[in-house]
Amino acid sequence: MGFYDRHILPRAINIACSSKPNMKQREKVVPLAEGEVLEIGMGSGLNLGFYDRNKVRKVWGLEPSEGMRQLARKNFDGADLEIEVIDLPGEEIPLDTNSVDTVVVTYTLCTIPDARRALHGMHRVLRPGGKLLFCEHGLAPDEAVQKWQNRINPAWRMFSGGCNVNRDIPDLLQSGGFRVDVDERMYIPGVRVLSYNYWGSAIAD
Repeated sequence: MGFYDRHILPRAINIACSSKPNMKQREKVVPLAEGEVLEIGMGSGLNLGFYDRNKVRKVWGLEPSEGMRQLARKNFDGADLEIEVIDLPGEEIPLDTNSVDTVVVTYTLCTIPDARRALHGMHRVLRPGGKLLFCEHGLAPDEAVQKWQNRINPAWRMFSGGCNVNRDIPDLLQSGGFRVDVDERMYIPGVRVLSYNYWGSAIAD
């Protein structure tokens, strides 16, 4: 891991992901989490302030980036939650089958190299009746925007830690074994190729 990946990229991603529109999106889904929670791509801990302390017992935070984990430590002290950080990528979830009540994934599915494999892992660890809560940016509905998303994606991935701007999030969730039961989507403030958002919840069928 080079200097850019260790020091510059985590801070750049943190700034982008903590923008006001993105934080408002997180606020729509994270408070719905309950029980024992697995957060995929915890990053710098931007979701910690949105968990309902009356409903959540513990949060496992999967985060492979050392730079992100260093940024997250600043948010752990006042979190008032039991948190266990797991230094593994999204495709390698070490928890037992049927061991968590909620999976939370926010602005992460765009970056996981093998997102389908990761989703099958999330499906495996969810208890019967558990839910996946998601908030992601992805493929826009407008053909003109899609063309630009497809055009810029190869270069964008190189400088953004592997982030893809053109993933079809509901299709990806379904391919991972989930049934989307709450499906919200719209452009949030920002550059249109980056700002089409999907959020809601999905059930492990």
